Amino acid sequence: MSTGRTGEADPFRKTPEGTDPHRWWGLVVIALAQLMVVLDATIVNIALPSAQHALHMSDGNRQWVITAYTLAFGGLLLLGGRIADLVGRKRTFVIGLIGFAVASAIGGAATSSGMLFGARALQGAFAAVLAPSALSLLTTTFTDPRERGKAFGVYGALAGSGSAIGFIVGGLLTEYLNWRWCLYVNVPIAVLAVVGAFALLHDRPGHREAGLDVPGALLGCGGLVAIVSGFSEAEPRGWSDPLVLALFASGVALLTAFVWWQNRAPSPLLPLHIIKDRNRAGCFLTMMLATIGMFGLFLFMTYYLQIILGYSPVRTGLAYLPLTAAIITGSTQISARLLQHVAPRMLMAPGMVLAAGGMTLLTRMTVHSSYTTEILPALVLMGLGMGLTFMPVFATATAGVAPRDSGVTSATVNTSQQVGGSIGTALLNTIATTSSTAYITAHLRTGAPKALVVPAGVVHGYTIAIWWAAGVMLLAGLTAGLMVTAKAPKHGAPADAPLPESVT
Repeated sequence: MSTGRTGEADPFRKTPEGTDPHRWWGLVVIALAQLMVVLDATIVNIALPSAQHALHMSDGNRQWVITAYTLAFGGLLLLGGRIADLVGRKRTFVIGLIGFAVASAIGGAATSSGMLFGARALQGAFAAVLAPSALSLLTTTFTDPRERGKAFGVYGALAGSGSAIGFIVGGLLTEYLNWRWCLYVNVPIAVLAVVGAFALLHDRPGHREAGLDVPGALLGCGGLVAIVSGFSEAEPRGWSDPLVLALFASGVALLTAFVWWQNRAPSPLLPLHIIKDRNRAGCFLTMMLATIGMFGLFLFMTYYLQIILGYSPVRTGLAYLPLTAAIITGSTQISARLLQHVAPRMLMAPGMVLAAGGMTLLTRMTVHSSYTTEILPALVLMGLGMGLTFMPVFATATAGVAPRDSGVTSATVNTSQQVGGSIGTALLNTIATTSSTAYITAHLRTGAPKALVVPAGVVHGYTIAIWWAAGVMLLAGLTAGLMVTAKAPKHGAPADAPLPESVT
């Protein structure tokens, strides 16, 4: 049996007191599955023009290739978390991987836009089962504060950079193969993860007394779909259109009914004591606000680089590489090292301010901006800020949770991320499009050449939306600073001890 010092020097060897000798290899399997789920929210972005042409999608419907995935993912995550608690995390993890692979194969073979939309929604549904299982397995595998920080550093880096990695992989696959491989690529990854899960992951039996709150799932998912649909429809119809107002009203009513039902359901989908904890609520809200701005950035920068600057799919994907590297650096080399010594909000709040600063730099971009001098510095600041934020959010939100609630808590973190992405894509796209339309209409009336006005108007719309995204990032920083009052893990409760109901 190896000594503790040997275990510290070589993380792949067994440490004392019955620690799983394969836990770090198990982390590789969990990280692989999480990366697949996160990058699939964006991997098809660069391939979207090719898919739209091949399947004859309208401009109004093409967004559902993205939104069908994020909505199903975010809307069903809480149910997926409860299924993980009921059935067992390892079993649910494997089921999610297999289902995700099948849905990806169907999407890759799609012969119509409806078939592709359905496959993307099915991917999102199985991702909703897979993601909370992965985070729960991570939470129960790494309970030592030092090891937990390293493990969550890796996980946070993947959660933050997975979307950017999706753009790089999507660009390569689209340019050198075709858009269908952006979906087919998930099949071999899932097969590899399934084999690794059976060989390396271990779990306790599920909590059979936990029930499934189907009415809660319908109310929560329905409310989210209505609100995101309202943001989407506001662009062609206008904010005061009766259908748009009806969608927003329906969404608010359904989500209000969801909260009411959670107080009365025998087995609530989201036990309200989880979000009543001040630190967890602050983490959930910070994550949602952060991803509103982040997903908006990905959307605008992809179109800016390809349409305005004329980049190829591969060059567009590679343009995100500094952002990805900065997120990984911020998460694994800064946050993971400092979280043991400083309070989580001392990383999260400055991280959001840094990301907002990067967003502000992007508001200066024009039709003729230079990537090296104007875009690159902003992406690096954004990446460092997101890396500083994501790792402590995941670690703090899941710390001290009772075992029977670990699945649903993990699901709530992921729900915050996916809901934020859905809202950010729909809301900021609407702001950008309406701002561009107003700019172009006003300048064409002056007799300015259309060839000059249209690109300038498009970029103007992007910058207006990015200003809004920067404001949301600052709001996320304020939320983290005021709500997340947990101490550094080194000075607070151990990772496997439940936190008190509220920390003030």
